[in-house]
Amino acid sequence: MRLYGVVAAGGFRRYATYRVATAAGVFTNTVFGFIVAYTYVALWSERPHLGGYDLPEALTYVWLGQALLMTCAMLGGGFEDELMERIRTGDIAIDLYRPVDLQLWWLAGDLGRATFHLLGRGVIPMVVGGLAFDLALPGSLLVWPAFLLSVVLGVVVSFAVRYLVALCAFWLMDGTGVLNIVWLAGMFFSGMLLPLTLFPGALGEVAQVLPWSALLQVPADIFLGKHTGWGLAGAYAFQAGWAVALLAAGRLVQSAATRKVVVQGG
Repeated sequence: MRLYGVVAAGGFRRYATYRVATAAGVFTNTVFGFIVAYTYVALWSERPHLGGYDLPEALTYVWLGQALLMTCAMLGGGFEDELMERIRTGDIAIDLYRPVDLQLWWLAGDLGRATFHLLGRGVIPMVVGGLAFDLALPGSLLVWPAFLLSVVLGVVVSFAVRYLVALCAFWLMDGTGVLNIVWLAGMFFSGMLLPLTLFPGALGEVAQVLPWSALLQVPADIFLGKHTGWGLAGAYAFQAGWAVALLAAGRLVQSAATRKVVVQGG
C-alpha cells in the first residue's frame, strides 16, 4: 500500500505544479458560482423551499457544486485521456506487465488529483461564496468529517465510471465520443445544474439512484444535514455500493482487455 500512497502523493504534486492553471480555475469557479447563485436567488424568490431547500441551503448547494466540480471530475479533467492514449499507442502493454495493480495505480493517482483540486480549487470559491452570501453552514463539527467521507466515496465512484469508459478504448478506435457522453451525463445527473430533488416525477426518482448522484447530490445533502442517523448510513451505503459495483465491473473489463493484449502480443 505504501507504493500507492507514493503514487497518490505524486498525483497531488503533478497538479500542484500548474499554479497559473489553478489560479485560473479558482477564478472561473468563483465567477460561475456567482452567476449560478444569483440565478438561484431569482428562482427561490419565486418558489421558496423549492426541492426541499430554503434559500441559504440552495446557495450552499451552489458553492459546494463549484468546490466539487473538479474534485469529482464531473466534466472530466482526470486520468482518462492519458489512459486512453496509452491504450491507443499500445503503451498499456507495458503497464499490464508491471508488478502493480493497474486499477489501484490509476485510482491512487486520481485520489491525489482530487485532493489537490479540493484544496486548490474548492476551498477559495467556497470561502468567497460564504462571504458574499448567507450560507447554511453546519452547526456541528461532526458534519465536516461526515461530508469529507462522502466526498471521498464520490471521488471513487467518479473514478470507477471514468475508468470503465477509458477501457472502452481497447475496442473502439476513438473513445472520445463515449467520454463526452459520460461527461454530459455527469453534469446533468450529478445535480450540478439543479438539485436532483427538483427533477419531476420518474426522472427525479431515476436520477437519484444513478451513480452520478453520489458525486454531488449525496455529499451536499450530508453537508446540509438532510441525512442523519440511519439516513446517513444509507447514503454511505448507496455511494459505497456503486463504488464496489463499478470497480468490480472495471476489473472484469480490465481482465478481458488483458487477455486481448496477450492474444495479440502472442
